[in-house]
Amino acid sequence: MHYQPKQDLLNDRIILVTGASDGIGREAAMTYARYGATVILLGRNEEKLRQVASHINEETGRQPQWFILDLLTCRSEDCQQLAQRIAVNYPRLDGVLHNAGLLGDVCPMSEQNPQVWQDVIQVNVNATFMLTQALLPLLLKSDAGSLVFTSSSVGRQGRANWGAYAASKFATEGMMQVLADEYQQRLRVNCINPGGTRTAMRASAFPTEDPQKLKTPADIMPLYLWLMGDDSRRKTGMTFDAQPGRKPGISQ
Repeated sequence: MHYQPKQDLLNDRIILVTGASDGIGREAAMTYARYGATVILLGRNEEKLRQVASHINEETGRQPQWFILDLLTCRSEDCQQLAQRIAVNYPRLDGVLHNAGLLGDVCPMSEQNPQVWQDVIQVNVNATFMLTQALLPLLLKSDAGSLVFTSSSVGRQGRANWGAYAASKFATEGMMQVLADEYQQRLRVNCINPGGTRTAMRASAFPTEDPQKLKTPADIMPLYLWLMGDDSRRKTGMTFDAQPGRKPGISQ
């Protein structure tokens, strides 16, 4: 995506990013901060979150807060308590990026481990739903709220061996569409398909792939910025490819 945002694109915006300690989430949090946002970091590794917060502070002069939440084990009450803690320090949320996710097993359906399947659905669907539900009141206090889910090409067209991950991303697409229809006048709700990107999850899915043939998280940030800023204000209920035209599967 060729997009040249203004440097003050996200001034006065408060944006929460899940999975902010690594990969795309880390890059998104740092990018949002560079363009003026107050960023809230969410993840399960406190030391990594501390490092990201320190990096943002050194580069922008703003000190992000971080909160610990393990999506694999969290319950609705945990998400509600987190939202209450956020509300003590922040009057609203102008954006939420659901970036955290679990890959699970890449293997035929007949070999899918039922517990791993449940873990993937818990992280990618159940916890994402519970967290969204808890954060909606804060998002609805914004006059330009943007809720962004992370999807995948296998969330639109199932492919062999993608099992639980594909099922979870089909659910993500459905959740996005329902929310977009329910809040069409008050909140933008969309999905991003990052495409093959140089991350640890990608390396786990395609261990033989040459990472140098993949885009870096920084390369795909224009779309992440666009969906959080005013330039996408009329867009809702849609899925956007961060790498349009890229063929799914291993990079050749």
